Amino acid sequence: MIPAKQTDIPWRLKQMLDILVYEEKQQEAEETGPCMEYLLQHKLLETLCTLGKAQYPPGMNQQVLLFFAKLLGQIQQPMLHIINVYRPVQKLIRLCGAAFGSQTEKEEVQFLFIICSKLKQDPYVLNYILESKRKAGNRKPGSISEAQEGDLGGSPKRGEDPRAESTPLSPQAGCIDSPSWSGDDLDTSSTDGHLPSPPSPSTSEESPTTLIKALVTLMKSQKSKIAIKACESLLLLVSIPKEETARCLAEDTALCQLLSDRVCELYKLIPTSLDPADIQGVDTVHWRSEAGVLVATVLLSSVVRQTWAPVLLEELVFFLLGSQRQPEERMATESHVLRYHLVKHCDHISDELFEELLQKPQEHIVYNLVLRNLEYRNYIAQGAEDKHTVDTEHLEESAELEEDPFFTDMYTESDFNSSSQLLSLPPRETSPRPVGKSQVSDIVNSFLCLVPQEAKTSYHVQGSGYDTYVHDAHELFKECTSYSLEWGWPDTPKPLDSVHPGSDFYEGHLLKVLLDRITRILDQPYELNLQVTSVLSRLAVFPHPHLHEYLLDPYITLSPGSRSLFSVLIRVIGDLMQRIQHIPNFSEKLLLVRKQLMGLQPEAMTDHMTLLKGVIVLEEFCKELAAIAFVKNPIDEK
Repeated sequence: MIPAKQTDIPWRLKQMLDILVYEEKQQEAEETGPCMEYLLQHKLLETLCTLGKAQYPPGMNQQVLLFFAKLLGQIQQPMLHIINVYRPVQKLIRLCGAAFGSQTEKEEVQFLFIICSKLKQDPYVLNYILESKRKAGNRKPGSISEAQEGDLGGSPKRGEDPRAESTPLSPQAGCIDSPSWSGDDLDTSSTDGHLPSPPSPSTSEESPTTLIKALVTLMKSQKSKIAIKACESLLLLVSIPKEETARCLAEDTALCQLLSDRVCELYKLIPTSLDPADIQGVDTVHWRSEAGVLVATVLLSSVVRQTWAPVLLEELVFFLLGSQRQPEERMATESHVLRYHLVKHCDHISDELFEELLQKPQEHIVYNLVLRNLEYRNYIAQGAEDKHTVDTEHLEESAELEEDPFFTDMYTESDFNSSSQLLSLPPRETSPRPVGKSQVSDIVNSFLCLVPQEAKTSYHVQGSGYDTYVHDAHELFKECTSYSLEWGWPDTPKPLDSVHPGSDFYEGHLLKVLLDRITRILDQPYELNLQVTSVLSRLAVFPHPHLHEYLLDPYITLSPGSRSLFSVLIRVIGDLMQRIQHIPNFSEKLLLVRKQLMGLQPEAMTDHMTLLKGVIVLEEFCKELAAIAFVKNPIDEK
């Protein structure tokens, strides 16, 4: 038999389409011409669909797909609600994606794209195209209106809304009360336009979700243009801005299952040797090798970065971190295995997962990772006073430093008093210290004076002072505060009498890893140091009193075996003071490395490069913490 493409069928179909398009342009709005009336009443679309399904003549399905795509794309008047249109459309959709690598993939994806475009324009007709998993048998035959019985098979009357002839859909109806049976058993010889009886519940329940399934199948095409077009069609479908539509797609179709299966298929195709820097995004995690860890965490970071819908974000967070909100226990690796592995490997240079998580407006992220372990303030010594005056506490800290050989002669009295790095505040009247708070000037100056003078280089380079961090810290604090307003965080720390007696303090897995990394800041790669300090800075800026106290208050009295961020930095400085003694021309080399990092000097090999870069990161980190402490305190304290 001669293929359809070699007959005059393509020309005849084009001629028929041109007539219908021309006729519509000549008619008044919402008026159907005689040619369109004839097409609908004599079920020509049904006939074409039958010929295409039977491939009579060979290649007829390709011509039918093209005709339907052009007809629906060029006719402006709504058509998909009419029974003699949506029935053959449903049948034709079933032919799409039926065979992988079909010769008609191009025509199939073009046809489905037009369908999805029409559904995006008019979500009202979605229920006529989707074949729901719910039982169509739930619909009572007597619920069909007389208007449907008489005129649905024909065309709209003059001056009437064409959709008045179809089943009215209320927002509550969603997609349950719509015609969702397949219509394969429709007697095409009937011309009265009456709706057939719905199929039995068992038949409807087994009916596949053909539109979704066809698109997902075409997404697997070896031809990239076809796969992309199928993805675009699916995006059109899921971006319909109606809650009823979203619920219908999620609950009444196989969309979620098909997409999750497809994501898993794609993930399994990623080679373990893939460079993490080249990754754009996917799902799931394997922990079989070091390369697998890098790839998996970068993949998850990309997923988190691109997730903003509140419900989806919440599900993703619970998947990654678990739902636990009680304080962590040491070595509790089985409470949530995925979370344990993610935290364990968060010190990779390529892993930005926790930075991405902490930028999301989700309370459970901060609470699960950090706050649940600071809830009872066990890091403060039992019986220690929570209220200190500035003078006594400052004297206590000074005495401790003088007893430590690492800090002997760190500053002369003239150096300390004349330091230009200290925060200069206007004089204020002497008054009792607020409960549980240290003055902002004391906190800021504690961080600014932490790095010894011989290890500071920022004052040698213009535009790298402490004040450069204040603006960024202020913007970040405003952002975090806007998120936390809805989280019900307290304004003051929990009273110490609520601390469980005898309970040891454990900072939690994440803070332990981060603080351990800070202790090795002088021996770690520069990029890793930047990442670790960035995560800690993000945590410090959150406006929770316990986070502020633990990360930014140098004057708290720690319980035995506990450590805070400031105490860890103290030990790092002590280690640094010992090492400086063994590096000739330390200050000159340090300044040279800073200029190299800023692009002011060409790159050159220098001894102790890792240590020198670590010192620069340490100085910048202390300035950043000082800026955060400054912007977080109330204006009246400044």
